[in-house]
Amino acid sequence: MMSTRDDYERILNHILGLMVVDQYGNLTYINKQCADYIKVDQKTSIGKPVGEVFPATKLDEVLRGNKTHNTEFYFHEGRMSVSLQAQIIEDGKVAGALEYDIIQDLENLDSLLGKYVLSLKNEVDFYRERVRQLKKGRYSIENLIGSSQAMENLRKQIVMAANSSSTVLITGETGTGKELVAQAIHNLSSRFSGEFVAVNASSLPESLAESELFGYEEGSFTGAKKGGKKGKFEVANGGTLFIDEINQMPMTLQPKLLRALQEKKIDPVGSEGEKYVDVRIIAATNKPLKSLVQQGLFREDLYYRLNVLSIEIPPLRERMSDLPELLEEKVKEFNKILGKDVRYIDPAVIAKLQNYAFPGNIRELSNMVEKAMHFASGDTLYEDFFDDMNLHISPSNLNHLGSLPRPIDEVKNQAEKKFIEEALIKFQGNKTQTAKFLKIPRALLYQKIKRLGIKTELLF
Repeated sequence: MMSTRDDYERILNHILGLMVVDQYGNLTYINKQCADYIKVDQKTSIGKPVGEVFPATKLDEVLRGNKTHNTEFYFHEGRMSVSLQAQIIEDGKVAGALEYDIIQDLENLDSLLGKYVLSLKNEVDFYRERVRQLKKGRYSIENLIGSSQAMENLRKQIVMAANSSSTVLITGETGTGKELVAQAIHNLSSRFSGEFVAVNASSLPESLAESELFGYEEGSFTGAKKGGKKGKFEVANGGTLFIDEINQMPMTLQPKLLRALQEKKIDPVGSEGEKYVDVRIIAATNKPLKSLVQQGLFREDLYYRLNVLSIEIPPLRERMSDLPELLEEKVKEFNKILGKDVRYIDPAVIAKLQNYAFPGNIRELSNMVEKAMHFASGDTLYEDFFDDMNLHISPSNLNHLGSLPRPIDEVKNQAEKKFIEEALIKFQGNKTQTAKFLKIPRALLYQKIKRLGIKTELLF
């Protein structure tokens, strides 16, 4: 237990660089460690102005300043220190100030900075991930709905493209989700923290297409903004530029696009120099580019430069087994948008839609579900909600169904049978769980299995 002045002095001497001044800046205390470190005599220094004892000190500024605490870095006569300073307040007035060191050698400073850099790196990594999440845009690979083989193949192609830096050409009919696929590639790639910039070539007037893509300098044309404007390439620098409907890119602009792809250089309108851009291009088309090349409507060299990796998105009519999943997802989506609580889909809805060709693909399906949801006042989406949508049975099924005595009943029975079979598979033949899932009594489930000719023993 401390009881003498010597005890306190021994403790104070373990504090690095400790010195104390009075309200006039005269040194009232300096411990032996500090005196030895700055190479002064401990006893004769007391009473002198602190600036005479240690010319580099900033304690005078602490005395006169408004800050009660301060941190200072010193490098004086080959000695380095990082010091903490504090005012001594008595009766509301500054009665003096003290200073002590937290670091007195470069090795400890390097260690501290190393810890700080590591902490800073962790923080940067955290915020980079947050930025990545914010920049992910609307779509990721999780948004690709469907368990069909076609969709499994599509996911594999997306992963392969994401692991490459090559240009990608996405082909597919209107409404199949080409931008969704492009964003999924971007978000899985090493460029995920960069910008994903989308532009539709069909919406670019030929007179403005060049400035929209490559930007322009101030005064380059009448109406140009002061200071100029960045084009899509510059905005996407370090990220991905998605050019939809590339087949409608003006012929006059295709050479500049080719140069940007090959040399990663652009020439903004009105600029006397060129700019380097690090941009990955993902292009999409709903028309066969090879055919356009043969017609002289698209540059052959640009076509080959774009078509390094190609991904074809299957139309909805070729993966109709995914329709139940797609319907369920769309219902969830529009429940949120429209404030509905639809939880069930009548099997007749699936039957009705599975016999439609969907020329507009997923976009058309989304539009149909949104319209139908407006009629829903309960928890179920019914077939008659789609009655005014001019749906047509695909030609392949039309002749067969037309030859049946009751084609409508046949379509409903097929849909109901498939729905029950999938539920039985889901619960591995457990009829109690299946009936509960279907919201029907178990006795009724047995009746339906018999009436529809479901061979449960063949499902597993």
